[in-house]
Amino acid sequence: MKILTAEQMREVDRRTVEAGVPSIVLMENAACRFVEFLEREYAPLERQRIAVICGKGNNGGDGMAIARQLHLRFRPAALDVVLAWPPEELRGDAEINYRMLKALGVRVRGEITPSMRAATLVIDALLGTGLSGPARGVALDYIHEINRGFPAAEAVSVDMPSGLCEDGESVLPAHTVTFTAPKAEQALPPLCDRVGRLHVVPIGTPQEMLERDASLWLELIEPRDFRRLFEPRPRGAHKGDFGHVLVIGGGEGKGGAAAMAGWAALKAGAGLVTVACAEAERRTVTSLAPELMTQRLSEDPGDKDVIALGPGLGRDPEMVTMAQRLFVQSALPMVVDADGLNALAKTSFRGPGPWRVLTPHPGEMARLAGCTGTDIQADRVGVARRFAAERHVVVVLKGQRTLIAFPDGRVFVNPTGTPAMATAGSGDILTGLIAGLLAQWPDHREEALLAAVWLHGRAGELAAEAATEWCVTATDLIRFLSDAIREAAG
Repeated sequence: MKILTAEQMREVDRRTVEAGVPSIVLMENAACRFVEFLEREYAPLERQRIAVICGKGNNGGDGMAIARQLHLRFRPAALDVVLAWPPEELRGDAEINYRMLKALGVRVRGEITPSMRAATLVIDALLGTGLSGPARGVALDYIHEINRGFPAAEAVSVDMPSGLCEDGESVLPAHTVTFTAPKAEQALPPLCDRVGRLHVVPIGTPQEMLERDASLWLELIEPRDFRRLFEPRPRGAHKGDFGHVLVIGGGEGKGGAAAMAGWAALKAGAGLVTVACAEAERRTVTSLAPELMTQRLSEDPGDKDVIALGPGLGRDPEMVTMAQRLFVQSALPMVVDADGLNALAKTSFRGPGPWRVLTPHPGEMARLAGCTGTDIQADRVGVARRFAAERHVVVVLKGQRTLIAFPDGRVFVNPTGTPAMATAGSGDILTGLIAGLLAQWPDHREEALLAAVWLHGRAGELAAEAATEWCVTATDLIRFLSDAIREAAG
């Protein structure tokens, strides 16, 4: 699903109108989809006491269209509409919807009255995507009122929480119903935490309007992007049909990292997994999962299908040299993490052709890119996009809203994950999941990668729900992987 900036969304709307879809129709469609959401989430609407707080622009026009539909279809226990600015300041479609609402006999007030504070539901239609800078004056006063003045109510924002920006106060809704596509502020930190649950609904924008200049836009990962990977397997399938993963890591004292990556690859569905590790770590590997095979670190990869390079590898010069050589020379797809990334840092490496998936956290990304962690966090999308293109690799930049950047400029944003996953070994599990799915789907590698990242985050969320954010360990992610797969498969 495309993620748009506010400027891109305005351009899409402009092109849609030029293509023959009147703006008043888009507004009416938006109101219909919003009310349908309310009907699903807050039924029965006839019993709700609803306050709709409207601004003077298109967002306010949406709010008045929503109020009109609520009045005509549900007749809530109370329906109060507040216009934060004088009616004389309304223009265009907002003015049309105001007149229609008045013609129905719905009173539109210019302030919040004491009786309205008993509302059970507040519709935030004050400010939309056109806001530039922090809200001030009247708008800020109403934002305060929506957040604090309705003690029994949940707030639902129309398209965008009013005032949403890094430097100002915004409405803090339980839900945001946005139109056509998620907006960048709603999908990326730090503002994604201030939209409540995000729901994206179509309002009639032609799909082709969202495909122009696609390489410069972001996309939000959804289960439908990879659902077909989890259809039932052929009845006559055997382990050789689902790939052989080689995990190279597990230096002395670090066998657990390689073992977890190997176990994750198995649990992701790989038919066979071998862990190349130090002799002293073989027992650690097989004790975690007896299904894992082992081989020497110096042994040739042989007839494997995917390499996972780095978990617990260590920084011994011999291991660094081996990692650098394999990265350049191997004809196999490769997932590189941890000490594999450290081996590449400060070298002028470039992806040699076969898939190279790098999975750095911000500190590792800073070492790879030759900058600081602060630089990475200040422009995660830009750094990942540029690095993927310049080095001809796929970058999975871990963190809140993990990013997947492809060499052609496309960047995917993963909406799943939790702070509970900030624990030792979580990255090793991700490396294994990616390798395991790539091994099974050599003709659908992009989908396999999206699936691995989404499932990793969702398994973490499910683990946190069961064990709290404080008690999740990396292997818990594997325990909840099957639940995440069932959910994604629908």
